[in-house]
Amino acid sequence: MLPRKEYPRPQFVRKGWMNLNGEWQFEIDHGGSGRSRGMVEKEKYDSKIIVPFCPESKLSGVGYTDFMRAVWYKRTFTLPKDAKGKRVFVNFGAVDYLAEVWVNGVSVGTHRGGYVGFRLEITHALKEGENTIVVCADDDLRSGHQPYGKQSPRYESFGCSYTRTTGIWQTVWLEWANETFLENVRLTPDAANASLLIEAEISGNTEGVTLWAQAAFDGEYECEIETSANGNNAQMLMLIENVHLWNVGEGNLYDLTLSLRKDGKEIDRLDSYFGLRSISFDGMKCLINGKPVFQRLILDQGFYPDGIYTASCDEELKNDILRSMAMGFNGARLHQKVFEPRFLYWADKLGYICWGEMASWGADPKDGWILPAFLDEWIQIIKRDYSVPSIVGWCPWNETWGESGNGQHAETMRMTYRITKALDRTRPCIDTSGGIHVETDIYDTHDYEQNPEIYKERYAPDAPVIYDQFKGRQHYKEGLPVFVSEYGGIGWNPDGKGWGYGTGPKTEEEFIARYKGLTDALLDNPNHMGFCYTQLTDVEQEINGLYYYDRRPKFDPEIIHAITSRKAAIEE
Repeated sequence: MLPRKEYPRPQFVRKGWMNLNGEWQFEIDHGGSGRSRGMVEKEKYDSKIIVPFCPESKLSGVGYTDFMRAVWYKRTFTLPKDAKGKRVFVNFGAVDYLAEVWVNGVSVGTHRGGYVGFRLEITHALKEGENTIVVCADDDLRSGHQPYGKQSPRYESFGCSYTRTTGIWQTVWLEWANETFLENVRLTPDAANASLLIEAEISGNTEGVTLWAQAAFDGEYECEIETSANGNNAQMLMLIENVHLWNVGEGNLYDLTLSLRKDGKEIDRLDSYFGLRSISFDGMKCLINGKPVFQRLILDQGFYPDGIYTASCDEELKNDILRSMAMGFNGARLHQKVFEPRFLYWADKLGYICWGEMASWGADPKDGWILPAFLDEWIQIIKRDYSVPSIVGWCPWNETWGESGNGQHAETMRMTYRITKALDRTRPCIDTSGGIHVETDIYDTHDYEQNPEIYKERYAPDAPVIYDQFKGRQHYKEGLPVFVSEYGGIGWNPDGKGWGYGTGPKTEEEFIARYKGLTDALLDNPNHMGFCYTQLTDVEQEINGLYYYDRRPKFDPEIIHAITSRKAAIEE
């Protein structure tokens, strides 16, 4: 049975494709010397692996959890007849960290970055009949030159660092298109004016080419528009007659068909979707479609006991969102990991708000060597997910502790924030979650105080807007919305193993009372736009989840839901 057989990029669907998941040849290259030893030409590798699962995972069939300097993959494929005469590309959802790809012994390209996909054209390297593809992934996590998020830099998992992911961890697929095709599409909704701005990048000769777009809602035709290509770009403004707003808990999505045409013939086609919604602020309130929404977020690490970074099936991506919603949350911080497009698709469908993050741990903002790699991947992430309606904010860094004014740390925060805003003016950006803010749209903090009485006093309505976490180095800027973006982290495991923040409660009743006291303090503060509870599930030794690692609920979801979902002061 083909694992993860669904199309991996739901907002950019092309009909001509071939899934390359499944069994590949596999070999670990501990010395990183595979190129010199002829791994590209080697006929048979030492073992096998199930792609797209990383070799550390059970689902891969390998289950090797020590460090791997590099790993090699190999398989054959034969293109179907409808790919003949087309431009052919190989796509990787994600490969950690530095990838090189060969087809029939010809290097077709490289990619740096473990969290975002890439595409390489392989047309020139193909031959009739059976073709061979080889992939090498170098992943020197301890080098100090690559971000790694929550992957453990030690042999063992510890604290809030978990089992590593090496090599391929998202779907691999082939795709084919005509000489001229849609390279990328950027969708910007304008709910107030009931319109959608469509910006397309086109590859190939665009002389005489037009871009045609048609929207539908729930199967009913909505509108269509056509415009001529302007060089290798095309831009159009689509006006929506019947408005169905995308909102929290209401994943109203329009189907969108995009087609390149020349001389009356369709030369390329993409099936996509969009949500019509806006994000804005009114003082301390976050507004979605002009109405205040308290962001009741859960911290989601995106780890799975059998697949590590990769869910066993598409349904499990959806189920984690449903589990969160069952506890009363309306969204998530997608924490220290770039989640795959299929997860974001389900968030879009279910009306589940998300904060997009980079896996910044492992990257020192004061290190000039790592910055180009970090910023290059961050730009790719924003470009990939710009059109996703469920993403309501960006957060490139987490818990950086440098200075607030001058110095390399401050310059990095300022640069990253400004690059983010240059790429996307429609969403807020937090420069560094829980760290020292330099330039930010929202003032956020992490507060794992476990005593509800202290919390109630600290976040009382008549208390200062937020306490000074970094005395002398950072001060709250008057008027910025406030967000306690990590709190709780209450450990619960009846067998006593693992760790949580503070001293764990001794009974379920004590847990629920503590959860309610901490959460009530934040809900009752009229200056707070949201919170984020740590966390959705346990992950290995960290037992802060509302669910166990195997996704069993620790407590009655209805009890937690009632506490989480009651009306916040800012929503009055």
